[in-house]
Amino acid sequence: MTPDRLEIAEGAGADMTPRSASVAADHPDPAAGLARGLGPGPFALVILFVSIEAQLDPLLKTSAASFPGAQIIGCTTAGEITETGYQTGQIVAMGFPAAGFAVELLMIEHLDRLETRDLVSQLLAARQALGRRAEAFPHELAIMLVDGISGREEALIAALAAGLGQVPMIGGSAGDAGFFRDARVLANGRRLDSGAVLCLMRSKGAFRHFSLDATRPSSARMIVTGADPINRVVTRINDEPAALEYARLLNIPPEALSPFIFATQPVMVRAGGRYHVRAIRRATADHGLAFYGAIAEGMVLTIAEPEDMTEHLTRTLAGMFGTRKPEMILGFDCIFRRIDAEGRQKLGEVSRVLSANRVIGFSTYGEQFGGLHVNQTLTGVAFFSADDPA
Repeated sequence: MTPDRLEIAEGAGADMTPRSASVAADHPDPAAGLARGLGPGPFALVILFVSIEAQLDPLLKTSAASFPGAQIIGCTTAGEITETGYQTGQIVAMGFPAAGFAVELLMIEHLDRLETRDLVSQLLAARQALGRRAEAFPHELAIMLVDGISGREEALIAALAAGLGQVPMIGGSAGDAGFFRDARVLANGRRLDSGAVLCLMRSKGAFRHFSLDATRPSSARMIVTGADPINRVVTRINDEPAALEYARLLNIPPEALSPFIFATQPVMVRAGGRYHVRAIRRATADHGLAFYGAIAEGMVLTIAEPEDMTEHLTRTLAGMFGTRKPEMILGFDCIFRRIDAEGRQKLGEVSRVLSANRVIGFSTYGEQFGGLHVNQTLTGVAFFSADDPA
C-alpha cells in the first residue's frame, strides 16, 4: 500500500479537461489505439475500463509506453460506456491532462486482511504529498476502483473514512460481465490481488459529484429474519425462505425470479435519511437471496417501484446541470440499470441520454458514494472547464 507519485508537468498545454477514447477489445495494439484517440499528453492519469474479452497482459505491458509519465489505473467491467453510450467488447480510456490535474495513488491488496491503522497512515501521507505539490489545484476528489467480487466494499470504505475527512469520494466495483468469477483492478502495470486502487485527485477545474437512481419506495416492507452477512446472503424474510417470500410479495412464482426481476423490482434500505437500493445478485439453491451489498438480521427491506429510466435520467441530469454543461462525466453505472433498460427495450434511448451528457465509464457490480456502498445507481462526477467559475 505504497503511494505512487507524478510530478506536475511544467509548461503543460492549455487543454485542462478530461478526454476519452475507445477501441475494440480485440484491437491488435489497444494501448496505442487509445493513445491516438486521446491525443497528445502529458497526462496525469489515464483510467482504463476493460471488457473481459480483452487480453489484459499485453495491455498492461504496453500502456506505460503509450502514456509516458501518467499514472494508469483501471478495471474489468460488466459492460462499458463509451462516447455512444452502452457498449460491450470495448476498452475505454479516460485521460486527465497534467495541465489540469494532479494525482496520487494508493494501491490496496488482500481486502480480507485490511490493516486500518496502516491504511489510514498511508492515505494521510498521500494526501499531504499531493497537497504540497498541487497547491494551485484547488478542487479535491477521491476516485476508487475495487474488486466487485470481494464483498469487502463496506469494510474498505469504513477504513478509508478517517483518512479522507471531507474529501468527496466516488467509485465503482469491477465486474466480469456477470460471471462473478474474476473481476480485476489494475494499477500501473499490475493486477491487484483482491484489491482496490484509490486515486486522490486535485484539479484546476470545478467538478460536481452525484448519485442518482430511478426508484422510489413502495409500501411493501419486509424484515430480514435470517442472514449470512459475510457472504451477503439473506436466508429468511418474515421468517420464511427469503426467495419464496420475496416472490410472494411480488405475486409471481419463485421460478420466475430472474436478473430482470431483480433489476426492475429491487429492495431498498433507509440510511442517512434516504432510501438506497440493495441489489439482489441471485436466488440461491436453498431459496436464499444473495446481495451485492451488506445485509444483516433485523434489516427492514422495502420493495422499490421503478420510474421510467430514460425520462428520469434526462430530467435529473438537466435539473442538476441546467445550462452549465460538463466537459465530461465519469460514470459508474450499476449493471442492473443496463439489465433494466435492456429488458424494457430502452437500451438505445438510455444510451443516447448518456452520450448527450458526455458520460464515460462502465457497468459496475456496485458503486461508492461518500461513505456508502450503493447499488442500482448512476454515481459519478461531472468535470467542468477551468474557466467555469462554478
